[in-house]
Amino acid sequence: MKVCCFTGHRTIKSELRGKLITRLDGTLERLISEGYTEFRAGGARGFDTLAALRVLYLRSKHPDVRLCLYLPCRDQTKGWPKGEQLVWEDILSRADEVHYVCDTYHEGCMHARNRALVDGSDLCIAYLTQNRGGTLYTCAYALKNGVELLNLGESLA
Repeated sequence: MKVCCFTGHRTIKSELRGKLITRLDGTLERLISEGYTEFRAGGARGFDTLAALRVLYLRSKHPDVRLCLYLPCRDQTKGWPKGEQLVWEDILSRADEVHYVCDTYHEGCMHARNRALVDGSDLCIAYLTQNRGGTLYTCAYALKNGVELLNLGESLA
């Protein structure tokens, strides 16, 4: 079984969203044909949510595909807009596995989630356009631990 995780920014420019979805879908189809079956998402707004939705879409065509969520805490959507909470609850209900790093939010739980996503993965697909924040941390952690990194944010504009 080959495992792929996702990391990315919470904000995706609206003019890049369609290109990103096309690039992500093509990449996922290729990975599935290469034997990737487990896809891990971290449950954040933005790219994590988009990636989880695309995996669920492709799972309808490829029944061996699994969406595994690695979440920082049970209350992570506290403070999110209601519409985004509803989308997330739908993703959560359709996931094949759900792992919580912590029960409630505390400083450090996001980094612990990011490490859990990467540990055991063969590939990390990123949407990295800014050299800062949790996405950069996760990409650096993946590379440091010998996990291949594919940045869909490069040359997207």
